[in-house]
Amino acid sequence: MAKRQDAVKMTDQFAEFKELKSIDKITLISVLEESFRSVLAKMFGNDDNFDVIVNPDKGDCEIYQNLLVVPDGEVENPNKQIALSDARDDEDPDCEVGEEHTRKIDFTKFGRRAILNLRQTLASKILDLQKDAVYNKFKEREGELVTGEVYQLWKREVLLLDDDKNELLLPKDQQIPTDIYRKGDSVRAVIHNVDNKNNNPKITVSRTSDAFLMRLFELEVPEIQDGLIVIRAVARVPGERAKIAVESYDDRIDPVGACVGVKGSRIHGIVRELRNENIDVIPYTSNPQLLIQRALSPAKISSIRLDEATKHAEVFLKPEEVSLAIGKGGLNIRLATMLTGYEIDVFRDLESTGEEDIYLDEFNDEIDEWVLEALKNMGCTTAKAVLRLSREEVAEKADLEDDTVEHVFNVLQAEFEN
Repeated sequence: MAKRQDAVKMTDQFAEFKELKSIDKITLISVLEESFRSVLAKMFGNDDNFDVIVNPDKGDCEIYQNLLVVPDGEVENPNKQIALSDARDDEDPDCEVGEEHTRKIDFTKFGRRAILNLRQTLASKILDLQKDAVYNKFKEREGELVTGEVYQLWKREVLLLDDDKNELLLPKDQQIPTDIYRKGDSVRAVIHNVDNKNNNPKITVSRTSDAFLMRLFELEVPEIQDGLIVIRAVARVPGERAKIAVESYDDRIDPVGACVGVKGSRIHGIVRELRNENIDVIPYTSNPQLLIQRALSPAKISSIRLDEATKHAEVFLKPEEVSLAIGKGGLNIRLATMLTGYEIDVFRDLESTGEEDIYLDEFNDEIDEWVLEALKNMGCTTAKAVLRLSREEVAEKADLEDDTVEHVFNVLQAEFEN
C-alpha cells in the first residue's frame, strides 16, 4: 500500500509541475518516458526491450517488458527471455517457443529506492527543461525593456527579480553612475545579454546601453511605436548627456517636436529615468556635412571639409564658437563623433578672425531659400565660408547652375565691399 501511495504522490507531482511550469503535453510525455527508461536501464542493463506508455491526463504510466519465449530450462538471460511454462502461466496460454511475450511491469514493486531514483532523475530533467525555457525566453527578448524588483545588493552587481521570479543581474558597469538602489525598489532596464554557459542561464540587464534609451523613447513617443518616426542614431555618456537623431516618414510630423512633446512633456520622463541625463534630439539627414553641423549644436559652424574615405571631418568655426563645439570636458564633440561616425577635428577660422562674417540666412532677401539650403548642405553656413571656395567647386558640390553661383558670389562679395 505504501508503495502504491508513493506512485500516486509521484504522479500528483507530475501534474503539479505541468500546471506550474506550463509544460506542454508532448514535452511532459517525453520527459516522463526518458526518466522511466533511464531508471530501467540502470536496473536491467538496458531498456531496449521495454515499452513505456505515459498518460499525463490520468497521471499514470504503463510499462511493458518484451521477452523471447524459450523452452523450459534454457533461460540464459531472464531480462530478455522467459520459459515457455512461465509465459503460458502469465496470461498467455497459446504462446509458443520463439514468439515474443509481453509482460506488464508494476514499477512500484521495485521498491522505494527505484521510486526515489525515478524522482531524482525526473527532477534533474525538469531542472534542465526549466533552464532551457528561461534561456530561450530571454534570448529572444535581448534588447527589450524589462522591470525587476531589487532583491539583493552586492558590491559589483544588483540582483533583480521579475514578476515570474526570474533572476536578472545588473552589473556595476551597466548602472548609471548616479543610480542608488534599495531592496524592494522597482528598476527598469534593457535585456543586454543572455548566455547559457554550463547549462546555467545568466541574464544580464543594462541601463547604460544605447538600446535602453531607444526603448524609453519608443515607450514615451507613440509615433515611434507606430513607425512614423525612426531613431537613426544614438550616442550616450550615461548619466551626463546623450544625442539622438530621429527621422519622420510623414512630412506633417516634426520628429524633434514629437519626441520632445509639448513643453517637454515626453522627454522629461525619460530624463528623470536616466537620472537627469541631458538629451539633445536632432533631425537626421543622410548628408554627412549637415548631420555633423546638427550634431555639434549649439555651436555654429563656418565650414566643413570631409574625407569620406577615412571618415574624418575638419570643422572650422569662429573663435567664440569653438568652446561650444567642444563642450565641457570635450563631451559635445565626443558625442557628435559617436553619433555621426566621423572623427571630428575643430579649427579656429583664422581667416575671419578680426573681421566680421555674416551667416547665410541674412541673405534670404537676395538669394532664394533653396539656394541657401544647398550651400548650407555642403557645409557652408557663412558668407566667407562660401567665398573661400572657387565658383566651380560651389557649382559641383551644391549642384547649382553657373548663373546661380555667379549671382551668389556677386551678392556676397558686394556685402563685404560695401
